[in-house]
Amino acid sequence: MLLPYIDPNRIEAGCDEAGRGCLAGAVYAAAVILPTNFRCEALNDSKKLSEKQRYALRPIIEKEAISWAIGIVSPEEIDKINILNASFLAMHRAIEQLKVIPEHLLIDGNRFKPYPQIEHSCIIKGDGKYLSIAAASILAKTYRDDYMLQLHQTYPQYRWNENKGYPTKAHRKAIKEYGTTPYHRMTFQLLERQQSLF
Repeated sequence: MLLPYIDPNRIEAGCDEAGRGCLAGAVYAAAVILPTNFRCEALNDSKKLSEKQRYALRPIIEKEAISWAIGIVSPEEIDKINILNASFLAMHRAIEQLKVIPEHLLIDGNRFKPYPQIEHSCIIKGDGKYLSIAAASILAKTYRDDYMLQLHQTYPQYRWNENKGYPTKAHRKAIKEYGTTPYHRMTFQLLERQQSLF
């Protein structure tokens, strides 16, 4: 069972992102404030759950959360500011949309750009330790997957319905064969090092 909070006397929001290691598509982040008495044994780090389990948990999180929000940073923005800053920006965009202002942020990972006037704690593998971060990881992952499935309708040759933009052999082979799309991150290593786009 994951931990419900660090400090029960403060409003805490868990934050996590999805799509950082992808070659294509936006990076998504979620911020979630759960009630201190929230309990859900099935809730875990989204990477440890099946797709079916993640989508089953999403409506529970959305219904039970005090507030939740999604932040998105486009591939163009990622190329301008780099993926680390884009991940922070996506989290900031999620936090600023929360209808309740949190007093403390629980951030998955070891680094974060401080959000104005809100304290934060970075927690390595936090999505496997705290309920609110696990909830954020599920929302970020499922909303990003929905987005990649939409893009797949226009660009089926890249198999984004299967790889969600991650650097699989099939994805890299399609880039070599068909070139890039407006959704590819041009500052990323799109092909294996011995190959070139040109």
